[in-house]
Amino acid sequence: MKNLPVLLLLSLAVCSAHPLNGAARDTDDSMDLLQHYLEDYYNLPKDAKQFARRKDSSPVVKKIQEMQKFLGLTVTGKLDPDTLEVMRKPRCGVPDVGAFSTFPGMPKWRKTHLTYRIVNYTPDLPRDAVDSAVEKALRVWEEVTPLTFSRMCEGEADIMITFAVREHGDFHPFDGPGMVLGHAYPPGPQGYNGDAHFDDDEQWTKDTSGTNLFLVAAHELGHSLGLGHSDNTEALMYPVYNSLTDLARFRLSQDDVNGIQSLYGPPPASPDDPVEPTESASPETPAMCDPTLSFDAISTLRGEILFFKDRHVWRKSLRTLEPGLYLISSFWPSLPSGVDAAYEVTSKDVVFIFKGKQFWAIRGSEVQAGYPRGIHTLGLPPTVKKIDAAIFYKQKKKTYFFVEDKYWRFNEKKQSMDPGFPRQTAQDFPGVGPKVDAVFEAFGFFYFFGGSSQWEFDPNAKKVTHVLKSNSWFHC
Repeated sequence: MKNLPVLLLLSLAVCSAHPLNGAARDTDDSMDLLQHYLEDYYNLPKDAKQFARRKDSSPVVKKIQEMQKFLGLTVTGKLDPDTLEVMRKPRCGVPDVGAFSTFPGMPKWRKTHLTYRIVNYTPDLPRDAVDSAVEKALRVWEEVTPLTFSRMCEGEADIMITFAVREHGDFHPFDGPGMVLGHAYPPGPQGYNGDAHFDDDEQWTKDTSGTNLFLVAAHELGHSLGLGHSDNTEALMYPVYNSLTDLARFRLSQDDVNGIQSLYGPPPASPDDPVEPTESASPETPAMCDPTLSFDAISTLRGEILFFKDRHVWRKSLRTLEPGLYLISSFWPSLPSGVDAAYEVTSKDVVFIFKGKQFWAIRGSEVQAGYPRGIHTLGLPPTVKKIDAAIFYKQKKKTYFFVEDKYWRFNEKKQSMDPGFPRQTAQDFPGVGPKVDAVFEAFGFFYFFGGSSQWEFDPNAKKVTHVLKSNSWFHC
């Protein structure tokens, strides 16, 4: 028999929409739930005589206290309504342990590049939504470790991801809608090790109206990488499923980071990238009316303008005077800070974000599946280490990539570079530069940024019409 899995049995709440009334529940049902809960998650021996179905039996009291302490409840040693309510909430079937934890023996992958394969799909979501949720879940862990992941479309991957119902071949059948959400296996060299299974009798969703696939996948894949449970209620690896999580602002807790880095260490610094500041030395919040203000990148997004600076982004609507300032991670947790360039292809409803040799595609708040990709897949030569600025010219359906004092032109329809490039920026955009930090299009003009200056450029007349401060869009 293959190694038995450590299961993630995420059980939906039976009556989560109503306050629990302990007196209204049958005592035997409550005691059955207590016995199974303590046996499954707190190592109570499966001995009916020892349990004796008495709340005051010493071993049971100690286990109730242990459970209450771990789950952050008032430690009473009694099966009180608050405790029973938490026991009925969604959770994972891995036994609970304190602080961040790994599985017994600290199993982990002995390599840093892992493959994954989505074997089949749920009918609840479009395929690209499933791809995106899984990729986003993996990137949560990739961002804080040396681990990297690549997707396979066939064959045996390190992490095999499947949707199944009832009995599905691993001796741990699912149980229909409303109870078990999925299970996963710790790292290992063979069999089901590392694999994650999701119960397709559940209603999988992109939001929290049903069961959010990203949240469950991120938790499950934490187990696939070797993590156990945390008693930190803010942690992704806390055993109780939290449907109230703010998806737009999701980030790993420090407890999750400590846990995964205890196995794999922190991500390595890239020699091509500047060293990221530590938390204590992180960049201060930029002042939008600072006369020396410059931008890392600028793009439109569904009628708004995004101004990127370090860890932050201003969102400016043309209908309002004051822009809103946010952390980039509050909208796109997997994106890096200090981006190099960004542009929107409005016909595709996609914004492309560049940093170093990689770029991402985002649609609204979702990073698209299959990213990041290398900038050289666009046709740029290997001598280009990063892109300084980019703009999609709607009239010609072409994208311009600016690198130092030159630029390339990309045909979005053919998905290839136009011949005859690079060309000198100063030659085709006289009065601009010589180096461009950011650029975007509005009202038929190109707005180029360099340092604290801004040039309004008429692409038809091929001349600069105004020279402005970079923050003139903020009405400073």
